Amino acid sequence: MHEWSPESWRGKPIQQDAPYDDVSEVEAAVRRLRELPPLVTSWEVERVKRLVAEAQEGKRFLLQGGDCAETLADCRSPVIADKLKILLQMSLVLIHGARKPVIRMGRFAGQYAKPRSKPTEEKDGVVLPSYFGDLVNRAEFTPAARRADPTALLAGYTHAAMTLNFIRSLSAAGFADLHHPEYWDLTFISREDLPPALRAEYEGMIDRLSAALRFMEALGEQTVDELTRVEFFTSHEGLNLFYESAQTRRVPRRPGWYDLTTHMPWIGERTRALGGAHVEFFRGIANVVGVKVGPSVDPAEIVELCRTLSPSDEPGKLVLITRLGAGQVEAKLPPLVEAVKRAGRRVLWVTDPMHGNGQTLASGLKTRSFDDILLEIERSFDVHEASGTYLGGVHFELTGEDVTECIGGGLTEADLDKNYASLCDPRLNYTQALEMAFRVARRMVRK
Repeated sequence: MHEWSPESWRGKPIQQDAPYDDVSEVEAAVRRLRELPPLVTSWEVERVKRLVAEAQEGKRFLLQGGDCAETLADCRSPVIADKLKILLQMSLVLIHGARKPVIRMGRFAGQYAKPRSKPTEEKDGVVLPSYFGDLVNRAEFTPAARRADPTALLAGYTHAAMTLNFIRSLSAAGFADLHHPEYWDLTFISREDLPPALRAEYEGMIDRLSAALRFMEALGEQTVDELTRVEFFTSHEGLNLFYESAQTRRVPRRPGWYDLTTHMPWIGERTRALGGAHVEFFRGIANVVGVKVGPSVDPAEIVELCRTLSPSDEPGKLVLITRLGAGQVEAKLPPLVEAVKRAGRRVLWVTDPMHGNGQTLASGLKTRSFDDILLEIERSFDVHEASGTYLGGVHFELTGEDVTECIGGGLTEADLDKNYASLCDPRLNYTQALEMAFRVARRMVRK
């Protein structure tokens, strides 16, 4: 294989390329990004790798979640705190269900770029570039907003830095009501459509979780905030390679190159071509790397991707995030699992139950079904158990806000127009996400 550098991707064919029209502006932004401090540290990256290696052995569970596409406008303390809070609450529920530590991985502080199915968008006969996320252009349908703006790379960096700074402060200080499930928004338990047996099971789980947290406080003679002061890591799709490569560097006393925009970048379903620019870039960095895997993939291709991205089969290096759809998991997942298993490759299997379960309603709104999302998770557990492997994580698009974008979990199609706020794909809201954590924990207890 040819020699790698942070810029060697430029000689490869690239998918989802941002349509920049001024190369000199791009290079000026890249030069400035190279000069700026890293957003994360190599020590944190290596810590994530050790935790993922333990998850690959079934000793930990990965919870990854956040916005479909962050916006710069949402870099506000309430929005950030709400997302962090729901992920922390979900992690406590999963710890209780899995009886093992949870790796908390936010899908934010960098999720500013989005792949698109089409490079252009047409409205009323006007054709403009698609919205590729705030790292590239803006959502408003005007020529000025849709121009790919290289200075957005610097704006993305700045807002990611502010988000990370606030997350680190919150993680260190704790949340006052984190250890009081009775203070959480548990309104989903009182829904009329919830079967009485399931309601009783939820209430029992909450009682046991509350008792366990009180016991921890008594045992430690300190607050659970201190006992559970959390490690929290970030991830995003490494779509814009100008942004990723500009923050990729060597560090003192460690071999290799680190992408220091985030702890765990991932390669998307649309950009994982073996000969493409994204695989070329990610094969050379020391970070844990995720790979999204859709239903059209050839199992042999996934094995080759594993060999390319982790030639030495390094522990903790690879996370395969399957996004197959509830109706295809039972047919598509077993051949993937068996191929990787036969090849002896070490990976962490994670399910993304969001992207394979989209639907477009007659109104034109995109949505996802709570029941389909849950079904894909449950069937993924079933497949891994039958194969003698381990489903080691879940990956959600969610928000801590009271949006109405996914049906089920208390929302009907008639509710969607109440607060449909996503610029891209529909997300689980706070109560749907929390109920999903209870349902996943219930499944983990059952096995």
